[in-house]
Amino acid sequence: MSAGNPTLFSQASAEVVGLHRFFVDWFVAARADTVDFSRFEDVMGEGLTMIAPSGQILDRDAVIDHVRSSRATCDEGFAISIEDIRPGWQTEDSIVVLYVETQLRGGKRSRRQSSAVFTTSSSAPNGVEWRHLHETWLQVPER
Repeated sequence: MSAGNPTLFSQASAEVVGLHRFFVDWFVAARADTVDFSRFEDVMGEGLTMIAPSGQILDRDAVIDHVRSSRATCDEGFAISIEDIRPGWQTEDSIVVLYVETQLRGGKRSRRQSSAVFTTSSSAPNGVEWRHLHETWLQVPER
């Protein structure tokens, strides 16, 4: 790993946590009307790709459309926690961040290991934008 920019990990970590707070507010029906969707669109970098836990590859438009159409689809019991966040490879303006995302949805728990690539962006809320995201099931949603 390159020494890179020591504050870049702080910015990317704040973005991971902040975006998942956005998801909870956007997905929970009782809070969805209070959320500005542009916060999400503004941090999804051009050329973004996502590999979902199922292995499906999504481009930026598909990710944005999926999140937009999932507005207000959860009850108050929906929760996301971010754990074991740590830096991976980085340069002066790019970083890979690894973390575990745990969701509670409809009383059922799931966990996924994620790795995300961020690049600096002066216009993004936390100074970074998402360029690539790869999620792998650690615990598939309980049935």
